Amino acid sequence: MRDVDAIVFNLTTAALMVLTFKCGLLLVGEGTVRRRPVPWAAIALTVVAVAAVVLQLAWSGAMDALDGDPRKSGWWRLVTSVFLQNGGFSGGAWNIVTLAVIAALAQWFWRGPLMLVLFAAGVLLPQRIDALFGEAARSTDPRNFAGSSGATYFLAATLAAGLLLTGPRAKERLLALAVPAAGLAMWLAQENGHGLVACYGFAVGAVVLPLARRLPHPPVPATGVPTTTAPADGPRDAPAPQ
Repeated sequence: MRDVDAIVFNLTTAALMVLTFKCGLLLVGEGTVRRRPVPWAAIALTVVAVAAVVLQLAWSGAMDALDGDPRKSGWWRLVTSVFLQNGGFSGGAWNIVTLAVIAALAQWFWRGPLMLVLFAAGVLLPQRIDALFGEAARSTDPRNFAGSSGATYFLAATLAAGLLLTGPRAKERLLALAVPAAGLAMWLAQENGHGLVACYGFAVGAVVLPLARRLPHPPVPATGVPTTTAPADGPRDAPAPQ
């Protein structure tokens, strides 16, 4: 029975990621990807995650020294534990690939600096929000002392919030609303922390977007990317915003 529960847990967790990925792709526009700049901040995050795995392979004491076990001292653990992986080869590969993809989509929409801020929020906020609701159980932390999945799901859900507030079609906005609905259902049915942090990320994204629109360089949804179609002798469009 435990094996069945684990399979269902993994399937629903993966389904939520696919749902948030679809929201992110609709938000930035699949057809605009080739016109957008190289997501250097997302690449940097991915490089750090890969380097942490290499460190784990090279140093047997890495997990003990850098994980987020609350029974151990060390202020750095809250951050370093995010880049360690404890799900074996398949779990680690899934975490790194999803981090790379979601961070790229988030950078293309939020831009690099704000993407990094939101990723940091996904690292720092969930436990503090739990405390506000009187939830002290570590089961709400999908990292289980290590892993990037919590911050990734948080960041991915901010894209769903962006789609809700900018999506031009009702079906896109309904798809965006499905993210917190599915996340809450996963938490209530499975105590699946990925669903709970997705709810947190969605709420934070919905609050941040109206403020981010006032920045000198606001977020860039699909409709904000110039097209490249122009007459042969006419002027060329400006490059996509950085």
